[in-house]
Amino acid sequence: MVRENPKVEEPDESQLEVTGHPKAWAAGVPGVYHSMKPALEHMGVDRTRRTLLALNQKDGFDCMSCAWPDPGHRKTFEFCENGAKAVTWEATPVLVGSDFWAEHPVSELRQRSEYWLGMQGRLTEPVYKPAGEDHYRPVSWEQAFGILADKLKSLPDPNQATFYTSGRTSNEAAFLYQLFIRAFGTNNLPDCSNMCHESSGWGMGQTIGVGKATVSYNDFEKADLIIIMGQNPGTNHPRMLTALEEAKEAGCKIVAVNPLPEAGLMRYKNPQKVKGIIGHGTDLADQFLQVRIGGDMALLQAVSKRVLDAEAANPGKVLDHAFLEEHCEGLEELRAHLAHLDDGAVLAATGLRTEEIDELAARYLAADRVIITWAMGITQQKKGVATIKEIINLLLLRGNIGKPGAGASPIRGHSNVQGDRTMGIWEQMPPAFLDALGQEFAFEPPREHGLDAVQTVRGMRDGGIKVFVGLGGNFVGAISDTAVAEEAMENTELSVQISTKLNHSHAVTGAEALILPTMGRTEIDRQETGPQFVSVEDTVCAVHASHGTVEPVAPGLLSEVAIICRLAAAVVQDRSSADWAGFEKNYDLIRDHISRVVNGCEDYNRKIRQDGGFVLPNGPRDSRTFHTPTGKAMLTVNELEHVDRPEGTLILQSMRSHDQFNTTIYGNDDRYRGIRKGREVVFVNPVDLAELGFEDGQRVDIHGVYTDNVDRVLRNYRIVSYPSARGCAAAYYPEANVLVPLDSVAEGSQTPASKAVIVRLELAAVLEEEPTAGG
Repeated sequence: MVRENPKVEEPDESQLEVTGHPKAWAAGVPGVYHSMKPALEHMGVDRTRRTLLALNQKDGFDCMSCAWPDPGHRKTFEFCENGAKAVTWEATPVLVGSDFWAEHPVSELRQRSEYWLGMQGRLTEPVYKPAGEDHYRPVSWEQAFGILADKLKSLPDPNQATFYTSGRTSNEAAFLYQLFIRAFGTNNLPDCSNMCHESSGWGMGQTIGVGKATVSYNDFEKADLIIIMGQNPGTNHPRMLTALEEAKEAGCKIVAVNPLPEAGLMRYKNPQKVKGIIGHGTDLADQFLQVRIGGDMALLQAVSKRVLDAEAANPGKVLDHAFLEEHCEGLEELRAHLAHLDDGAVLAATGLRTEEIDELAARYLAADRVIITWAMGITQQKKGVATIKEIINLLLLRGNIGKPGAGASPIRGHSNVQGDRTMGIWEQMPPAFLDALGQEFAFEPPREHGLDAVQTVRGMRDGGIKVFVGLGGNFVGAISDTAVAEEAMENTELSVQISTKLNHSHAVTGAEALILPTMGRTEIDRQETGPQFVSVEDTVCAVHASHGTVEPVAPGLLSEVAIICRLAAAVVQDRSSADWAGFEKNYDLIRDHISRVVNGCEDYNRKIRQDGGFVLPNGPRDSRTFHTPTGKAMLTVNELEHVDRPEGTLILQSMRSHDQFNTTIYGNDDRYRGIRKGREVVFVNPVDLAELGFEDGQRVDIHGVYTDNVDRVLRNYRIVSYPSARGCAAAYYPEANVLVPLDSVAEGSQTPASKAVIVRLELAAVLEEEPTAGG
């Protein structure tokens, strides 16, 4: 059932429909329908059966979508709607044929939408765009590796190349990739974590010594209270809804803190239960705090102050004094700082009423076991790192780290972004890791910190980076300040993308460009020693195997491991003791080396073959051990600063629609928010619309408001009157990236501040025949 790429129509924004109010519940029968319909249409019955029934199973493959953990006892249908769409998108037998490249110049591809590009099908052969030409053309694998190897070896300084990594990359591929890059001589290892959860790593690392969740899957049903902040599980990681349902059934209370009333925060209709099919489903949020964008830090400080005030009124009965005295530092400094917290400033920053904050504090005080979980609504704020430190402060006050049913839970949005970091994909890996790597492979790794994602754009823009290599992902589409990122990529001498399908980064190229097609996680990976498997790490530090279950869509595809091994053999064969040819033949050899380099991965080959894999050690969770400079968890003092909104402006956040994953657009509907057949919309509170002099349905240009005098604009967007927090607006990612300046980042982590974009609306001035910016 192999088909050539279909005739896909570009979305016609003139057909955009707004169907009404946002939905108040998620999943249910519509979730089943929207999972199975595209799968059956694109893959057929047999391929659908062999993929979806193996998805997230112990002997199957790990979902390439989110990193939500798997329960110990798997259901037959252990996947969600977006997981099914991700599998369909990857395992489709629709192929990009050789004639596609002659028919479509790069300049045309650049004008295409992410949806159109992705729908062209799977990439099946290496292609090369020479300098000065406007078409890719098929080349052999040998030619492709030769072009890239010659370019890399010609660079006078290895730091003139940068190597990006997507979170879909396996542990084995990630370990080899960073080994190759460090043997080449650079630590330029930007990854998608730089753009999403880097703030979590910084905030948690500086306070509790580890940047990963301190909970397990089973902790959710043991919690008395779960606080969900800046997170939309119904769209971004829908399997979490089942864990929240189990927690509610066990008596847990749930508080949702978010600028938008998302369906997946309100009610869940589990399609695998009768009450989810014909009944009401499960109400989730017991309290919904519609916080103003950027107000989360003030809310957390206000709750912590109420906890300290309760302790002052009832000495010895509120705080966990034994835990604080044995395991923590900084309590008195925090107490003194919060004593001066300005209640008026809190209310202005949060947009909440005092009674709402009091209710949250009362819920926290009444709970013995509390989990706070968050995603990019927190991490992509300017004060994202400080806000996460405030999450840790609140948890530490009552000992809610290192006991069952309690802890900090950042939810990773890509399947193995956490595993990639564990395997060494970071521009700032600590000396102990580099020492172990160098000893294992008999070479001296570079020690100077490399470039992160934002620094990489600056380096390409300024001419310091000559070669860009991307292992998966869509770097140009995902990073902030789209126009600057595109110009920066065009300034390179060679850009290389290792991918399963087309995206915008294949159409914005260096002078020369290569596309290297790779196998997907769904496909059987046969090497000289037999079928191979890979491994991944989920958001709660569990590592498990992933086995492809269907035949590759084309005979010439190489796995990511094979591509890395062949490239490394061509570039750095004699710079270390690495057996690149052997690694390609037998992935067990890679895991043997991982077991001697990566802490917690000892005896990797045996442990990964255990039922369900194994869990990496986590000091705060396992033993209340904190690998900080003092050996204790740190309560920290953070100066409150809320997002300033000048008169006549709004604070805009970027977000996903329900029909997408990261920059991948599966369709042009967002049924939970009532949007059909389009994406060029801006959601604004009706009271704000009236005050600004606009009406629902009007077309506007959205201008970024910054001091650098650059007019960043999205043109001809439809206003949608929506119950967002007052003073706030929202638009879809990645289109809204054009509004985020490259230098607008979270303090400390350099994560793009996509949740703090100051904009003004103007009636649309674009002519009908002009293309819409960012569309």
